[in-house]
Amino acid sequence: MSRIGKKPVAIPSGVSITVDDSNVVTVKGPKGTLTQKVDPDITIGVENNELKVERPTEQKRHKALHGLYRSLLNNMVIGVSTGYKTSMEIVGVGYKAANNGNVLDLSLGFSHNVYFVVPEELKVTTAMEKGKNPLVTLEGTDKQLIGLVASKIRSLRKVEPYKGKGVRFVGEVVRRKAGKTSGKKK
Repeated sequence: MSRIGKKPVAIPSGVSITVDDSNVVTVKGPKGTLTQKVDPDITIGVENNELKVERPTEQKRHKALHGLYRSLLNNMVIGVSTGYKTSMEIVGVGYKAANNGNVLDLSLGFSHNVYFVVPEELKVTTAMEKGKNPLVTLEGTDKQLIGLVASKIRSLRKVEPYKGKGVRFVGEVVRRKAGKTSGKKK
C-alpha cells in the first residue's frame, strides 16, 4: 500500500470538499476555491472531517495515482486554509526589482529591464532595503502555480557558480567554484 496514499487528509474547520459525478474535486475555504480532476479509477470519500483516497487494484498505475492524488488534494486543502508563500532574492550589483500590480519589473544586468506578468491568482510583492538584496515574494493558494511562476522568474537569470549572482530562493545554498588562478611563467 502507498504510505502517502493511505494516510487520510485532515479537513480543517471552514473548509468544504465536494466530489461530483465526473470525479472533479472542489475545495472551498477562507482563502479561495480550487478544483482538481481526479482519475475515474480512484475513489474519493469524505467522512468525519477526513478525506480518504482509495485505489481499486494493486496495479503499478493505480499505486502511482493513489499517492499523487492524495498529495494534490492535501496541497489544495492547505492552500485554501492557510495559503502558500515563496520568496526569492536577487543577488548582484545593480540588480533591482519592482512591481506595478501583477507586472514584475526586474533589472538583471541586461541592456533592458525584464517585465514579467504574474498570473492574477497570485499576489506579488517586492521589497528593496538599503544594504540588503531585493526580495520578490509570491503568495497564493495554488502550490503548483507558485512553483511554476517562481521557476520561470528564476530562469530569467540563474545563479552563476563563480560570484553567486542571479535570482535564487531565500535560504538556497549555492555551490561556489574557484575561479582561474594565474600560472607561473618560467
